[in-house]
Amino acid sequence: MSKLKSPQEKKAVSLKRDRRNTYGENPQASRKGIRRGKQRSHMGERRAVSEILGRVRERPEESDEADVLAKTKLVERRRKAFKKRPDSPLGIVVERKLAKRTNQTKPPLPSNS
Repeated sequence: MSKLKSPQEKKAVSLKRDRRNTYGENPQASRKGIRRGKQRSHMGERRAVSEILGRVRERPEESDEADVLAKTKLVERRRKAFKKRPDSPLGIVVERKLAKRTNQTKPPLPSNS
């Protein structure tokens, strides 16, 4: 049996717990978009490291310096990498929609005079 008794309590919990996609894309598109975002960030990491290590092939005397540079570049790229963000709570989404409705100004009616 539920610990929540009144409909008001159930509604409050629902507004806090339920989520809505506010990113602006189709929910089905986010399934592919998450994978593509992760893929792009991983490709960028590999590209950044391979650029630095490609210079080592040309000048092998700089291998120690290139190793440190590659590691720092990798850390920078991972910090900027793709991160999943949770959907917004339903209560916040409803508040925004209601505020947007009240802030919309209606054009004045044309006068007959």
